[in-house]
Amino acid sequence: MTAPVFVVDAVPGAGTFVLEGSEGRHAVSVKRLQAGEELVLTDGRGGWAPCVVRDAEGKDRLTVEVTEVHRDPEEEPRITVVQALPKGDRGELAVETMTETGVDAVVPWAASRCITQWRGDRGLKALAKWRSTAREAGKQSRRTRFPEVADLMSTKQVAQLLAGADFAAVLHEDRAHPSGALATAELPAKGSIVLVVGPEGGVSPEELAAFEAAGARPYRLGRSVLRTSTAGTAATALVLARTGRWS
Repeated sequence: MTAPVFVVDAVPGAGTFVLEGSEGRHAVSVKRLQAGEELVLTDGRGGWAPCVVRDAEGKDRLTVEVTEVHRDPEEEPRITVVQALPKGDRGELAVETMTETGVDAVVPWAASRCITQWRGDRGLKALAKWRSTAREAGKQSRRTRFPEVADLMSTKQVAQLLAGADFAAVLHEDRAHPSGALATAELPAKGSIVLVVGPEGGVSPEELAAFEAAGARPYRLGRSVLRTSTAGTAATALVLARTGRWS
């Protein structure tokens, strides 16, 4: 089994380092790491360091020996999923599974047919949950570069994002749509790919027209219609495989 990952503000250089706070508590009291065991420290931005435990003290202090420091480059092509707000906690489920799969960025989208609305303090709390979910899922899946979760975007803002992408697609449930399947679309080897996932009620004709004007064509994933909380994960996996990032 690969070594567990713990997050630090900045990856330390080679030498002795003390892991404290919530991460130290998790390492000592939950993982119960002992002298001689291995772990990885990461800043979630590509920097990481393999370490060996030297000693555990109390309930939240772990002394480790940092052996070397690395920095992973950003992956290409960069994959962003624009996720319309799902009902209940299915948004966090979507962020979790997309993070485990390998998405690079998630954009919450206030689509016109979204039942869930992020307003005021409720919206800020929901966004914080998405970001916390991405962080924890990044740790769990042993990533060293966690996905960015952007601020909530309007349809106009999403259209601007799509206009700057090297490839942009709106996942569409219509099997007969002339754009065809995402599985056969021509994808770039570098640059940015943006995939739009609509809400439970689907992308409205007005939104679809705005996105097409920005350069995003509709594509279907397969014969079945996926839920909004799973479509982004399936599309991310498909793109990762087709672009060679899973090779």
